[in-house]
Amino acid sequence: MALRFATARLASTSFTLSATSSLPTSRPVSRLNQLFFHTQQINMSGATYNANGDNGDLGSTEGELNQWKHRPPYRVHDDTSDFKVRYEGSCHCGKIQYQLSREKPLDAKYCHCTTCQKIHGSPFQWSAIFHKDDINFTHGHHDLGWYESSEKTCVHKLPCKVSCAYCRTPIMDEGRNMILLFPTLINFKSPEDRKNFDISCHMFYTRRVLDIPDGKPKWTGINNESDLIEDSPQEAVNELKRKRQDEQDKQNDGNS
Repeated sequence: MALRFATARLASTSFTLSATSSLPTSRPVSRLNQLFFHTQQINMSGATYNANGDNGDLGSTEGELNQWKHRPPYRVHDDTSDFKVRYEGSCHCGKIQYQLSREKPLDAKYCHCTTCQKIHGSPFQWSAIFHKDDINFTHGHHDLGWYESSEKTCVHKLPCKVSCAYCRTPIMDEGRNMILLFPTLINFKSPEDRKNFDISCHMFYTRRVLDIPDGKPKWTGINNESDLIEDSPQEAVNELKRKRQDEQDKQNDGNS
């Protein structure tokens, strides 16, 4: 009973964190206090942690820790900019809202890798590639959270995965030069708009959990850097063979 009461008090309370927070050593530490102080240590210095899902950002745009808000893709486009809104999207709870200016993505793909399957909780990830300047966040800068999957850290370190810190909806993958958005978050107004996001290929198809016989090129790994497999169009297979033969011939000429 006491533990449930303490847990409820913790979930409803906001507290300020410090980079120097550490476990107390002057008295025995309960498991609940260990969890409490561990939560302090993994969040940013000077932030405020709320157990309701806030990522600790107080909404300020000043200071070194907030410099990311002044750079694409997070830089806010003011009313005087030439940003022309083509699409609008949002997370499930609506705290994160954004606009897109590009008519069509640079590319769109289905990724069947196990990381995408686990993080999205789905058979595959549908992603669309955009320039970082193509997006304008209108709501929710302070509700964004990050996850860098290789080191399993929540620090904003590229490349990283971006999500709503409240409802946990995946927003995008942010790379060093591009962003991968998820078209299921976009409010398409017509079938024609939706068709603009049709995929060009499948990646990591050997790790699929279901077959998709759509006639699109299917790669064993990253497209153009791996091999094409079953159900890929024959012309795509032939083109890949010609391309790789040309590369091999150039390499042989250079060595002769």
